[in-house]
Amino acid sequence: MLIWNPPVETMPRNELLSLQLERLRTIMRHAYDNVPFYKKVFDENGVVPEHIKSLKDLQTVPFTTKAQMQASYPYNMFAVPMEKVVRIHSSSGTTGKPTVVGYTRNDLDNWSELIARLLTAAGVTRNDIIQISFGYGMFTGGFGLHYGAEKVGATVIPVSSGNTDRQLMIMRDFKTTGLVCTPSYAIYLAEAMQEANIKRDELHLRVGMFGAEPWTESMRVEIESRLGISATDNYGLSEVMGPGVSMECQVKKGMHISEDHFIAEIIDPETGKNLPNGTMGELVLTTLTKEAIPVIRYRTRDITCLLDEPCACGRTFVRMCKPQGRSDDMLIIRGVNVFPSQIETVLVEMEETDPHYQLVITREGALDELEIKVEVNEAFFSDEMRQMREIEEKIRQKIKNALGLSAKIKLVEPKSIERSTGKAKRVVDLRKKS
Repeated sequence: MLIWNPPVETMPRNELLSLQLERLRTIMRHAYDNVPFYKKVFDENGVVPEHIKSLKDLQTVPFTTKAQMQASYPYNMFAVPMEKVVRIHSSSGTTGKPTVVGYTRNDLDNWSELIARLLTAAGVTRNDIIQISFGYGMFTGGFGLHYGAEKVGATVIPVSSGNTDRQLMIMRDFKTTGLVCTPSYAIYLAEAMQEANIKRDELHLRVGMFGAEPWTESMRVEIESRLGISATDNYGLSEVMGPGVSMECQVKKGMHISEDHFIAEIIDPETGKNLPNGTMGELVLTTLTKEAIPVIRYRTRDITCLLDEPCACGRTFVRMCKPQGRSDDMLIIRGVNVFPSQIETVLVEMEETDPHYQLVITREGALDELEIKVEVNEAFFSDEMRQMREIEEKIRQKIKNALGLSAKIKLVEPKSIERSTGKAKRVVDLRKKS
């Protein structure tokens, strides 16, 4: 299996942990000396960078939250003067002020290295032609993957997002071999191919690198079968870098976290206490090399677990499971914790439905009601009410068995749920408006 940087990615664990501790002490001092927010937090909690004697001591340091980063808008978390910042990205700001992140030249070099690892793990080489269908702008996805692909030596097509007909034209005419986008958009592209009567053998696609939203193993099977590719997952977030924090190898049993650049912890989202590897909880990340914005113990809100058993690929980095969802996106319906990915798993495994759905939550009196809108596969869509009711009941029972929750099922026509070139909107929560 291909490995971009074998000396680092297969480093013995004892050497890796020593490197992490050395870099942690350095980044703690960097944050304390140059970011007023961290100086205040450390002083108030008796945190002294030089007192960090082991990686476990990191657990004594307070968390950093998205709200704190938003409150520092735009530049108050920066640890270097602006003349050293060569790039700025930010989040969308859909939940308030965006979180703004800056990069020094060295930060960008490190980012390219991380993406080179990601792409190589997915099977990309200098012989590939990579079509990047993430948006190029303040979102970190497009530019993040771009420079890493160039570092590998692959040919990059910066097509950006949207204009699906043009995407398919370029994919066919330019002989694209690797696709970068969200998993939901990959499904949309497969549907558009079918509508345009583009045959699979007209394309040269062989690998797909998908991220920016949670997706299930069932969705992977769907994408791989429709596009005829090997589909791998990757994870990142703008607050700590962007894409490249972790990536799947061809074994596809968890995403390797680049531990020379990040320390990963799993905590109980309610208590904040650390949990052992193998236990589901909230992912917390600390940057070890980020110069422009060092981030200490950032609560990602993503629910996952860490796997430390050896991987067949030879990499020694700890792996994270596919995120199950977000702790702040978890739905509580009549006392039952529900993640959209759990419902997706049920729907994708059914031949009668397509992997496009939307969850609508309302409140009737004191009770929450969940309605699941799901597209019927064209081969099963019918005007016959009895047949549609049978499909509804089948879905209802499968959802109840999987979640222990009754839901209203609303079957809708194929292609009637709005498609997105970016992250799919899966949840419409109307309780806040009632």
